[in-house]
Amino acid sequence: MLPRMTPILRVYSTASGIVFEQDGRHFQSDPQFRLDALFSSADPAAAAVAAIAAATPVAAPSNHSLRAPMENQEIWAAGVTYLRSKTARMEESKTGGGGSFYDHVYTADRPELFFKSTRHRTVGPGGRVRLRQDSKWNVPEPELTLAINAHGKIFGYTIGNDMSSRDIEGENPLYLPQAKVYNGSAALGPCLVIAPGLPPVDTTIAIEISRSGAVMFFGDTTVGRIKRPLPSLAEWLFRDQTFPHGCYLMTGTGIVPPDTFTLQSGDEIRITIKSVGTLINTVA
Repeated sequence: MLPRMTPILRVYSTASGIVFEQDGRHFQSDPQFRLDALFSSADPAAAAVAAIAAATPVAAPSNHSLRAPMENQEIWAAGVTYLRSKTARMEESKTGGGGSFYDHVYTADRPELFFKSTRHRTVGPGGRVRLRQDSKWNVPEPELTLAINAHGKIFGYTIGNDMSSRDIEGENPLYLPQAKVYNGSAALGPCLVIAPGLPPVDTTIAIEISRSGAVMFFGDTTVGRIKRPLPSLAEWLFRDQTFPHGCYLMTGTGIVPPDTFTLQSGDEIRITIKSVGTLINTVA
C-alpha cells in the first residue's frame, strides 16, 4: 500500500491550457505542455514540478474555463466494490436473472472492470451529462477516480461521475456496455490531484442532486468502505493491457439513490471530495 500523505499539487485543464496549483499559488504552463506528458512520464510528480518551474504565475482559473482533466486517456471503471453497490445491482437484476453475478464478483479474486469512456464522450466541470433516450431509470454514480500513468503507477486522483442506466443493466448483465457507455456518460474534474499517496480511508465522497432548487437526494460514503485495495484494481487493469497515455480508473460507488428515483433533464449533480473540490454538472 502506498503511504498516505497530503496532496502536493493540483492540475487544471482550462480553455487557455494547463494551470497548476501549488501551495495556494497558480501557474500557467508553457503552451506546448500537455497532460499526456504527465501520464506517459515514469515520474508524473517530477514532470509536474519541472513544468511549474517553467510556468508563469497567474490568477486561479475561473469555473467556467475548466475542462475535463484529460487528453488521450481512456476511462475504465470498477464495479461492485462497495457492499451497497452489490445490493443495488442484485435488486435491479431480479427481473433479468443476473443478480447472482454481482454477488459472486463481490467476493471473487478477479474484480469487475469495464471500459467507460473516451475524451469525446466525457464532460468536464459545468458540462452537461446525458441520459440515454431508450432508458427510463438513470442515476449518477460518484466515484473516486485514480490517475494511472503508462507504467501502471497510481500518481493521483480526481472525481468521476459514472452515469448509469439502471434499467438497461438490470435487464441483462450483457447490456452493461450500453448502460454505461454513450455520449455524455462520464464527467471528470474539477482538477487532477497529484499526490504521493492514496486518499485517507476516512476521506468522504458526497453527492447532492437538486431539481428546481430543491435537494432531491443526498448521500455520502468513505474511501475506506471500498472492499478492494486500490492498487490491486490498477494491477488487474494493467494485466495484458497497455495504456501509452495512461488512464483513469473509476473505483466504484457506495452511494445509490432509492429505486424510486431517476434523473431528469435540468437536474444539478454536485459530487464532492474535499481534497479535489466539487464536480458540478447539469443533466442535458
